[in-house]
Amino acid sequence: MKKRQLTPLSLVLMVFTSIFNFVNIPRAFYLMGYAAIPWYILAAVCFFLPFAFMVAEFGSAYPDAQGGIYTWMAESVNPRFAFIGIIMWYSSFITWMLNTSSIIWIPISTAIFGVDKTQSWHLFGLSDVQTLGILAAILVIVITFVASRGLGRFKLITSIGGSAMLLASFILIVGGSIILLLNGHPLQPLSFLSLIKSPNPQYATGISVLSFSVYAIFAFGGIEIISGLVDQTKNPKKTFPRGVAISAILITLVYALGIFVTGMFTNWDKVFNVADGSKVNLGNEAFIAMNNFGYQLGLALHFSHGVATQMGLWTGRYIGISMFLALIGAFTTVVFSPVKQLVEGTPKEIWPKYLRKIKNDLPVNAMKVQVLLVILFILLVAFGGQNAKIFFQVVISMTNVAMSLPYLFIAYAFWQFRKKGKIKQSFTFYKGYSSARLAAIVVLLTVGLANVFTLISPVLQGQWMTTVWMIVGPIVFAVIGLVLYRRYEKKI
Repeated sequence: MKKRQLTPLSLVLMVFTSIFNFVNIPRAFYLMGYAAIPWYILAAVCFFLPFAFMVAEFGSAYPDAQGGIYTWMAESVNPRFAFIGIIMWYSSFITWMLNTSSIIWIPISTAIFGVDKTQSWHLFGLSDVQTLGILAAILVIVITFVASRGLGRFKLITSIGGSAMLLASFILIVGGSIILLLNGHPLQPLSFLSLIKSPNPQYATGISVLSFSVYAIFAFGGIEIISGLVDQTKNPKKTFPRGVAISAILITLVYALGIFVTGMFTNWDKVFNVADGSKVNLGNEAFIAMNNFGYQLGLALHFSHGVATQMGLWTGRYIGISMFLALIGAFTTVVFSPVKQLVEGTPKEIWPKYLRKIKNDLPVNAMKVQVLLVILFILLVAFGGQNAKIFFQVVISMTNVAMSLPYLFIAYAFWQFRKKGKIKQSFTFYKGYSSARLAAIVVLLTVGLANVFTLISPVLQGQWMTTVWMIVGPIVFAVIGLVLYRRYEKKI
């Protein structure tokens, strides 16, 4: 039976739905206002496009590699480099689980109440952040237990949640345009200066503005999915570059338009710069923005204050339900998929026999150890004495840095891969070594500098613990990786 191949349209749709994330729109506006738009465009040009073609070339060169990115890096550089790289890649999912298990309670609260009430939750006399930490730890245990029984593939839930979030983007852009037409002016003043200067006082310095670039890079995360699509694409040499380019333009356009339209119904000072700033944070800014969207749409349509308030609450509930479904579906996959690739895609002699035990086609013991690691990080951060604003800033910054670090390993490996030039590929975008090297250098500089500025910025604001937490995760996992690999070298 002939394998069905991807058409240009299906390729664009697959890339778009895999990478685009609605939450990045209100988050970008909360952090930078209109000034986020140029950074998203820059991230698309300097990161998304060059990196997408790198992983596409890797995918075509190693189409049957069970180790995935480990095989890429091991063949291009050496096995030690590859193992540390894949450990860094895996650690990003540990921080993702820390982030998601803590944040998911906000969409749950919003789905029930229409607004985020997590900052009023206090179990057993604990603070709101400590309460979220306990709830997050329980959630990780429950999801791991369910997934280890072979019930982890909740694709329908993920699909429904993802589709609902895509619809939210359409609602935001169309609804925001209607609000602009009815009001006759944007609620957030628009000028040339507003496109380069953030209304957020935390992003008033050059270093802090540059640190936003890691959020822009994170908005295009998940590009690795492209590596497996080259051989599934009809006429890949012609179709694939065009499809990726169209996807990049489309994703960037929707992000930019969404951020711009958010200013049509959101006055930054009135919505985000509230008297009690702790009520707005990187965990709930999307729900506050969308609650305000429904409220402002009601006012623009000349409904009463009560009706407009209810429209805001129901808009918040819609986003809450959609995000909960999307996150819980993704969580059930992340809890087993990365650790499975880590254990099964690397030399088995690296791992103790206990961690290699397979049940229901899953490394169940490795998943148990993973649970303990995630819970340890959750409780350490949650009981670190921060308020909700700082807590979510820490966990999201940790996630952004951890998720972007593997790109440095892969970009360097691609540089060495093209330098050797021994592997035959069915698809080649960079025609010569010089262009491949330039692309790798651009990605290395873009991601590397973004992380440096992200690490420096909190220190300049007196929040040095945020920087410490961003560094701790990668260092801990790098050390674990080196110890395991040294043990493996002695064994063989």
